[in-house]
Amino acid sequence: MGADKSSALDLFYGVIPAGGVGTRLWPLSRAAAPKFLHDLTGSGSTLIRATYSRLEPLCGDRTMVVTGTAHRKAVLAQLPELTKNNLVLESEPKDSAAAIGLAAAILYHRDPRIIMGSFAADQVINPVEKFQDAVREAIHTAAEGYIVTIGITPTHPSTGFGYIRTNGNLGIGSAPNALGVTEFVEKPDAETAQAYLAEGGYSWNAGMFVAPVQLLLKHLETNEPLLYAGLMEIAAAWDTSKRRDVVRRVWPGLPKTAIDYAVAEPAAAAGDVAMIPGDFSWDDVGDFAAIGRLNAASETNNLTVLGEGARVYAENSTGMVVSDTKRVIALIGIDDVVVVDTPDALLITTKEHAQQVKKAVESLRASGDTDVL
Repeated sequence: MGADKSSALDLFYGVIPAGGVGTRLWPLSRAAAPKFLHDLTGSGSTLIRATYSRLEPLCGDRTMVVTGTAHRKAVLAQLPELTKNNLVLESEPKDSAAAIGLAAAILYHRDPRIIMGSFAADQVINPVEKFQDAVREAIHTAAEGYIVTIGITPTHPSTGFGYIRTNGNLGIGSAPNALGVTEFVEKPDAETAQAYLAEGGYSWNAGMFVAPVQLLLKHLETNEPLLYAGLMEIAAAWDTSKRRDVVRRVWPGLPKTAIDYAVAEPAAAAGDVAMIPGDFSWDDVGDFAAIGRLNAASETNNLTVLGEGARVYAENSTGMVVSDTKRVIALIGIDDVVVVDTPDALLITTKEHAQQVKKAVESLRASGDTDVL
């Protein structure tokens, strides 16, 4: 399935799945305004805008965004150059296999030779040039008939990420760093994560996939035939007047599953997966502790403050404040605090407990307080 260098890059299409509410970032991130629509790094750019801009040098306007119908307006406001046929709206979330699979199926119908790259809308990556170099190598590797993932070199034994196990260089001339993948492993416990780092040959799975649409769909058909059939039926009608009727009939009944289970893991077992090591810093901004890491505290008071016009007074206090209001927030003698103030909900926790914010969201949902979710 080899392709020459220039044509492989010319066939590349970026796909940005923009789903997920980011419940650990409540009350800043909500169903109506999920985390990818926020500037969480103080860079002046929202996460989805930054993701689109990172891909632009690689694929120009050949970038598709898959998001919920509720976010149509906000996404178009942030990405005014996004064309109508590159915005794919889901009527209800169906997990990553349906979102990425639908993009692959639509692109396959438009041109079966396309190599697509899927990159989540809510990741922070630096330096951008190193990311682009890795994606170029991934495209050349995909052109040789692989589903390619970009692995992140672990900086600590994280239990929050899945891992990728590799087994040696593939010897691809245009992708000298391409490695074979033996398996994807689930999020480990602390002891196992420690062992992975000690052993070497393991990278974090950042959920980045570059693949010929034809190969991705082949694995989807083998492992999730019902999902594959439904997506292909929708894709066949997508660029026609029948789209609405077919989507209404087929989409609600599609099975929910993650792309890792539906494609990546079985493809790795079949020897069809490769990995390019990513020589860049990467964060999926999973919780408020991550926002603290990505935004330096001011030297005068060891406090990170985010929010336009935030009014914060701090005395002997450390941590972070995210303010969406004009309310004055005064902190006195309190360490490692996280305060998130929005017009209708206030969160106070510590960085240590940042992962547990999700529980508050689940509890509020259970008690019917969905107006603040």
